[in-house]
Amino acid sequence: MKYNSFLKLILFGFICAFMATSCVKEGPVGPAGLDGKDGKDGINGRDGVDGKVTCQVCHSGTNMEQKQREFAMSIHSSGAIAVDYAGGRASCARCHSHEGFTQFSVFGSVAGDITNPSAWKCNTCHGLHKSFEGDDYALRKIDPVVPVAAANGVMDLKGNNNLCGTCHQSRSAEPGTAAPGTNFTLTVRTYPHYSAQSNILFGNGLSEIPGSVAYPAKGTSTHLTMAGGSCTGCHMGTFSARQGGHTFIPSLKSCNDCHGGTPITNYNYGGVQKDTQEKLDQLRDKLLAIGVITKTTVDGVDSYAPKPGSVPMVQAQAVYNYFGIKYDRSLGVHNPKYVKAILANTIDALK
Repeated sequence: MKYNSFLKLILFGFICAFMATSCVKEGPVGPAGLDGKDGKDGINGRDGVDGKVTCQVCHSGTNMEQKQREFAMSIHSSGAIAVDYAGGRASCARCHSHEGFTQFSVFGSVAGDITNPSAWKCNTCHGLHKSFEGDDYALRKIDPVVPVAAANGVMDLKGNNNLCGTCHQSRSAEPGTAAPGTNFTLTVRTYPHYSAQSNILFGNGLSEIPGSVAYPAKGTSTHLTMAGGSCTGCHMGTFSARQGGHTFIPSLKSCNDCHGGTPITNYNYGGVQKDTQEKLDQLRDKLLAIGVITKTTVDGVDSYAPKPGSVPMVQAQAVYNYFGIKYDRSLGVHNPKYVKAILANTIDALK
């Protein structure tokens, strides 16, 4: 009994001593010990993706300066006539001004008239720096060409060429499609447009009047399908003699590289342009004689326009075809077989 009491007393004293020491304020921290040994190296992780030296694609050496010099030689750069004439109107600005085209490319339409339209520049066709990845400055539109006139149908000029076709296309359907019937009412604007080259190239959109010459299948022009051909291949070949590159002036070097043989010094390969001009003049004279187009001469320069009024459908189609080929300005080069068939069958239909 006394022994147990004695043990309890000792335990109580120990507890009191412990509590007393725990209430004492801590002393200062002692000096840091020596660093421990390094642990073993871990297993190496996988290598990251290689960085893209995108900047150097354009900004290496004189590459960018060269393109800018070429572009300064182009009609697109000056915006002559096109911007002054229609660049500010909402209905035309999508292709007649830098502001309109960029707006159309991003939003699919132009919101309204543009107060101060300007000519095309690098980032009219190319997107701006955004991600600094490989797609920076990519072309804004490369999908198949959506027609201004729905009846003309979608045209796939392949890749980069579709950017050109976005603007270089007809703004209307041919008379027989636009207003089927025996007669058609001509206006001063009864023609595809001043630059409907993609329609000629694709073989689509003019009035295919039945006749003795067969029309080639759409999209089969050699200048569209051959390697190195098409819009970019012919107009943007390696810059030489102030042609090609970003001048967009058709490159005779590209012509000779593809056709071979004796080098040509003009675009009249195989006499295509000469033959087209002769038949185009023949068609024009018939239309003047019928009285469905007018002629105006200013300072010795002749110009022609549709004469407003109701005419038989075939005559309206002939007017449309004449101006469509005239304003293409390649004189058949874009699609020789299609142009030959259009002119031959149109002339025969007016006899």
